[in-house]
Amino acid sequence: MSGPHVIRGSVSLPEAELMWRFSRSSGPGGQHVNTSDSKVELSFDLAKTEALPEVWKQRALERLAGRLVDGVVTVRSSEHRSQWRNRESAAVRLAALLAEATAPPPKPRRKTRIPRGINERRLREKKQRSETKRGRSERGWS
Repeated sequence: MSGPHVIRGSVSLPEAELMWRFSRSSGPGGQHVNTSDSKVELSFDLAKTEALPEVWKQRALERLAGRLVDGVVTVRSSEHRSQWRNRESAAVRLAALLAEATAPPPKPRRKTRIPRGINERRLREKKQRSETKRGRSERGWS
């Protein structure tokens, strides 16, 4: 692996808590495909980890509830022909997923009113446009 995969700040994925599984990728291939396990499944036990701060862990458990199986999040990668590149891809994908899931909630939107002058100008322009169109009618052309 090319170093620790940082989630955010100084928090990174601990290599000891990552569980790897390898299997044969689906799809067409040559003689090599029957003997190489290039598909990668990377699992991370989110419920039992000590690597994440408690607040982040609770946030991630709530946001990833649909993806978790017994508190474990799993990422699969089989887009590359090389097991090594699939390992890298799965680790990066898991780090990105955890970074998104542990991000703080966005600031609440402050309600603002449309300034009165803008509304008046819009109505004035609308009235002017209707006058222009009414002047194009056939009423006074005889």
